[in-house]
Amino acid sequence: EASPSKATSLSIYEMNYLLNKTKVKDVMIKDVITVSAYASLEDATYLMYKNKVGILPVVDNDQLYGVITDRDIFAAFLQVSGYGEEGVRARFIVDNKAGELGKIIRLVSDKEYNIVSTVQIATKSGKVVIEVQIEGKVDLEEVRSLFEDAGIEVDSLVPTVAKNI
Repeated sequence: EASPSKATSLSIYEMNYLLNKTKVKDVMIKDVITVSAYASLEDATYLMYKNKVGILPVVDNDQLYGVITDRDIFAAFLQVSGYGEEGVRARFIVDNKAGELGKIIRLVSDKEYNIVSTVQIATKSGKVVIEVQIEGKVDLEEVRSLFEDAGIEVDSLVPTVAKNI
């Protein structure tokens, strides 16, 4: 910690003097955790999470290429999840078995809708939550009927609007 104690008897001028004399090298972290430019985003996220840091220097062959921050990861998550796309976010609950995602994709494709992203989350109950972002304007009741008629549980259908990320 580079700030004086709150219980100090120093005046504000003396504190400013001491802080002005303090150099970055005196307070910086020297044993820095880094990540390779070729590491997966998940690996960088894990390193940041486990080490409770919000930024990682990106280093390869002792050369600094840049940094990745928690905000970069938030932006990547939003992009991967299809956030900010106009359309419908459809959320399904299915059994955790082969072919369930394929059924959903076929139904959407047969209606000539376009899926811009999918997210699949396993639950402790043995079910899987599948979210798909369907592009463009679609009839919500038509989409609901399409899946329910095929025996797929529709958890929610939420209209989404275009946003710049």
